[in-house]
Formats: sequence, structure tokens, C-alpha cells
Amino acid sequence: MPMPAILLSEINIYPIKSLGGISLQETVAEVRGLQHDRRRMLIDSQNQCLTQRKHPQMALCKTALAHNGILVSFPGVPDLLVPWVPQTQQRLAVDIWGDTCEAVVVSAAANHWFSQVLALDCQLVFMPDDSHRAIDQRYDPASTTVSFADSYPFLLISEASLTDLNRRLDAPVPMNRFRPNLVVKHTEAFAEDYWKEIQIGATTFQSVKLCGRCVLITIDQQTAGKGQEPLKTLAGYRTVGSKVLFGQNMVCRQPGNVLRVGDEVTVCV
Repeated sequence: MPMPAILLSEINIYPIKSLGGISLQETVAEVRGLQHDRRRMLIDSQNQCLTQRKHPQMALCKTALAHNGILVSFPGVPDLLVPWVPQTQQRLAVDIWGDTCEAVVVSAAANHWFSQVLALDCQLVFMPDDSHRAIDQRYDPASTTVSFADSYPFLLISEASLTDLNRRLDAPVPMNRFRPNLVVKHTEAFAEDYWKEIQIGATTFQSVKLCGRCVLITIDQQTAGKGQEPLKTLAGYRTVGSKVLFGQNMVCRQPGNVLRVGDEVTVCV
């Protein structure tokens, strides 16, 4: 029996870097990533990005889209509304894994809220359209602009790859451990490793680099608890050089189109 058509089964965005994600039925693919994805992040007093790697409690901040901004919740405190438009004009040079780009401080209220709930001194910043952060030209000579994502605009993982991993674990983990933007179904495990170019609906994506994983995937996104898995098991069969690989980083060559859950995925190359 022939394999059914490959389909887009999940669309996920992370409006504030390293906080909880949001699953959508449809959204727009932009050059920097999916619309609203990681255009905001928290920085410390040295203007460096904050992530769950050092601050796992960030996982407990959940996000939701509202008509007038992003609603952020944390157990035991009133929600915070982060407006779409920053309330200040204060510009900062911020650092994200050695990259420096310009960002705008969102508001004093957001800074206070996050500093209180996370028990650390921080500010919330927004990446405006005139801020340029290029991805590594060794993998994309076109110098595509990316948001505050770790390295690349899009991360794609197949359901079959997670199924393969979970078969090896004593306790299976959900897809949210890996924070993908795009999830596809009806493939072989790790088929995405070999894709060079795909089309989802009317949008063409090119692969740039397999995704090297870190300790963040050991953090339970519901409890912020931290363990050794699934990184320990994944390292046993997905290590190349010094990197543990899971997922395909991609760039979009036809921005502006709408992606929808259920769209057919065509492997071009």
C-alpha cells in the first residue's frame, strides 16, 4: 500500500523566546519565521538573551494571542498583556548567542512583571522590522534575516522521528520538548534529514542545517522539571561529531503565504 501524502500536522509559534508556545491552525510564513514567532525576548542586565537553559522556570510562562497583544500567564499572579506595539522608544543593542542586533524595550510594566515572576532582573524587548540579524552565511549565502530564534527562521520535525525516539525511552516525551515550528506526518523516521527543498501549500522552504540539540529538551514544559532525557538517549544514536541532531532548520523562499494545518507537503529535492 502506498504511503499517504505527507501533511503539515502542527504549526507552532513562540511569541516570546523560551516561553510557552502556541499551536495554531494557520498563520503566515515570513522571512524571519512564522508571523509573531520569537520577535520578543527577555534580556538580562548585560542585554544578553535569557532562555530556559539557565532559567527553566521560564517554561511556566504560558502565552496566548489576543486581539490587542500577547497574553502571558504565570501560576498565582495576574496575567500580563504585552501590546503588539512597544510602549517605549528605547533602543538597545542586544546579544543572542554572539549575534548583536537592535531591539526596542517593550514597557516598564512588562519588565516589572517578568522580573517579579521569574525572580531575576530582566527586560522584555521587541525586534523591529529595521533590525537585521543574518543567519550563518556558511549555510545560507543569501544572508536571510532571522528573528530571536536560536539560529534559523524555521524548525521542522516529523511525527515519525519523535515516535522513533519515544520507542527507545522509558517514558515518552511530547513534541513540545523540541519546540518545532512545523510538524509533518506520513513520513519515515528522520526523512526530514535528507530533504533539500520542500513545498508546503504555496510556500517553498529550503533546508540549511540539521538542528543541534541542547539541555533545553530535558525540561518538562508543563512543570519546568529537569532530567537527563531525552537528550541522553538521543545522544546514543543521533550524535554526529559533537552535536546531537534532531529536526531540520529551514528558510522560506516565498514569504507572505498562509500555511494551514492539513496542507500537503511536497518534497522537491
